[in-house]
Amino acid sequence: MASLRDIKSRITSTKKTSQITKAMQMVSAAKLNRAENSAKAFVPYMDKIQEVVANIALGSNDATHPMLESRPVKKTGYLVITADSGLAGAFNSSIIRAVSQKIRQNHQSPNEYAIIAIGKIGRDFFAKRGFPVISEMTGLGDETSFADIKSLASKSVQMFIDGTYDELYMYYNHFVSAIQQDVTEKKLLPLTNIASDKKLTSYEFEPAQEDILEVLLPQYAESLIYGALLDSQASFHASRMTAMKSATDNANELINSLTLSYNRARQAAITQEITEIVGGAAALE
Repeated sequence: MASLRDIKSRITSTKKTSQITKAMQMVSAAKLNRAENSAKAFVPYMDKIQEVVANIALGSNDATHPMLESRPVKKTGYLVITADSGLAGAFNSSIIRAVSQKIRQNHQSPNEYAIIAIGKIGRDFFAKRGFPVISEMTGLGDETSFADIKSLASKSVQMFIDGTYDELYMYYNHFVSAIQQDVTEKKLLPLTNIASDKKLTSYEFEPAQEDILEVLLPQYAESLIYGALLDSQASFHASRMTAMKSATDNANELINSLTLSYNRARQAAITQEITEIVGGAAALE
C-alpha cells in the first residue's frame, strides 16, 4: 500500500493538473465563441457567390472553363486540414485516419496522389511516413484571415488548372455543435456540383461570361477552402474544450478516490498507533 506521503503527493499533482485543464477549457470556450461567429458570418458570402457562379455557369450552355470540366483522373490531390497542436481528442486523428484509408483504398503508388497539408499535425504525420506532400501551411493563428491562406489556396487551384492533379478533395472537421464535429470529405475540383437552390436569374454579362468565370471561379474555389478552414477552427476549439472538460472531470474523480485512500490509510495508521500504545501500557502493568 502506498504511503501517506506518496498519496498526498499524487493528490497535489493531480490538483495542479486539473487547474491547468480547467483553464484550457475556459480559454477554448472563449475561442470557440469567436471562431463559431466567424464561420457563421462567412456563410452568407459563400451562399451568394455560389448563387452567382451557378447563374453564370449553368445559365448558359456557352460558358466553359477548365475548372468546370471533368477529365480522366491520373492523379488525385488531397487538401487536408488539421491543427497545429493536439490535446483536442480525436480532432486530428480522425482526419488523418480518413485520408489514410482513402489513399490505401484508391491508390497503389505515391505517383497517383499528392497531399496539400494545412496544419502541423497533419503535415508532420504524412511527411514522416513518406507521403507526397507538395504544399503545406502551418502556424495559422486562432483568427485567420483570407489573406493568410490566399497564397496556398491560389496555388492549390492553379495546380489543378495546370494539370498537376486532375481532381482535388478536401478533408476537414465540420462544426455541428460544441459536442459534435463531423469528418467531412468534399470534392473541391472540378466544380461539378455548384447548383444553387435558388432559381436561376437571367443576367446580361459585360464582359463575356468566360471572362467573368476566369476571375470568379478561382475566387469561389479559394473561398471554399477558407470556409472549410474557418469551420475546422471552430471544430478544433470545440474538441479541445470537450477534451479538457473530460480531463478535468477525470482529475476530480481521481482526486476524490485518492482522498478516500488517504483518509483510510491515515485512519489505519492512527488505529495502529493507538493499538501499540494500549499494548505498551498493558505490558507495563
